[in-house]
Amino acid sequence: MVDMAGVARAKSVPIGRADAFHRSGMGAPPVWNAFCVDNAIAFTDRVTVVGDLRMRADLTAAVVLDEGWAWAPAELFHQDGSPFDGCARGRLRALQADTEAHGLRALVGTELEFVLAAGDAPLPHGQWQPYGLGALFAAERFVADLEESLADAAVPVQQLHAEYAGHQFEISLAPDEPLRAADHAVLARLVISRVARGHGLQASFSPQPDAADAGNGAHVHLSLTRDGAPLLSGGNGPHGLTDGGAAALAGIVAGLPDLLGVFAGSLLSAQRLQPGRWSGAFACWGLENREAAVRLIAATAGNPLGANVELKCVDPSANPYLAIAALLGLALDGLDRGLPLPAETPVNPAEHPDAVRLPDRQPDVLDLLAGSALAASILGAEIHDALLAVRRHEVATYADVPVEQLAERFRFAWTS
Repeated sequence: MVDMAGVARAKSVPIGRADAFHRSGMGAPPVWNAFCVDNAIAFTDRVTVVGDLRMRADLTAAVVLDEGWAWAPAELFHQDGSPFDGCARGRLRALQADTEAHGLRALVGTELEFVLAAGDAPLPHGQWQPYGLGALFAAERFVADLEESLADAAVPVQQLHAEYAGHQFEISLAPDEPLRAADHAVLARLVISRVARGHGLQASFSPQPDAADAGNGAHVHLSLTRDGAPLLSGGNGPHGLTDGGAAALAGIVAGLPDLLGVFAGSLLSAQRLQPGRWSGAFACWGLENREAAVRLIAATAGNPLGANVELKCVDPSANPYLAIAALLGLALDGLDRGLPLPAETPVNPAEHPDAVRLPDRQPDVLDLLAGSALAASILGAEIHDALLAVRRHEVATYADVPVEQLAERFRFAWTS
């Protein structure tokens, strides 16, 4: 499972007991949902030392890894077998069902950025070339082993390349149904981490592995169809948007400030979410605009998968299940309310007088999340409360710590 801090937690059993893990589950105290990135526990009125849950492996999504290991995503249930409302994967399952109840089919693709490090320190930049062939071949054995391991784990990789920051790579995963896309994102991070360790390296999925460098993103792409017809192309709106597609896009843009605590709520997120870093620091949309939080990618001959929107402000400290659930919830809210599409931002938002800057202080981000009825509705009360408790612990504990120290302290907190 992935907790509110975005950290993967697990239990293991001998393979002969896998069916028991699936049917009755393994014990998991409720505090698992309130673990913080520093392993403290953010107790709430709902999360105390009393009680127990069951962590059930979803064997329909299980994958055999190498060296005698298999992996499966898990969901949390009460002891009586009823679903636990605080389960992130369960919440995404519900949002996917809600999307389908609207007569829609959603496809989600994810991107994973990570930085390789030796031991506990970043590798020296040396002659690193962003997107360079030399940079890729400098790690050619790692890259080849990684692609082979991801293929063995049935993770659908579309591309892998050297990224902008030193020793940074990005992997793009093929679009799939939301729940399966989130599973793939979680599994891919596990595989990347394991392969890196096999090469004497560590992979950092921190939003800001190094305070002086560009951070890691975890962009999410979304496309929607109704009765086989796309909502984001083939219409009479801007760049081919249909009325429904425009409303969905409007919902995402309008709700971004309220849900930013889901997409980029960690103590290091604000450091990454800065203008000029292609991180989506502005609550606006634009065709192929990489500085806008919402980038519209049109259906063209160069995009055979069809039109989609990319949410760029998501970083790897976000729980992938919650990030995708929140994105679906915002799109559905826009559709339900028939929201009008705001004007496009066709230039760098930093140069546009009407562009809305997303909050860049974690206390402000969390205050918006806390006061948002929309966020509470999309996430449910149990998740809403737990997420706020975990992220507010980070503010209370580390607000005065210099970002250089935070980057070093939590460089591998999100490494599986």
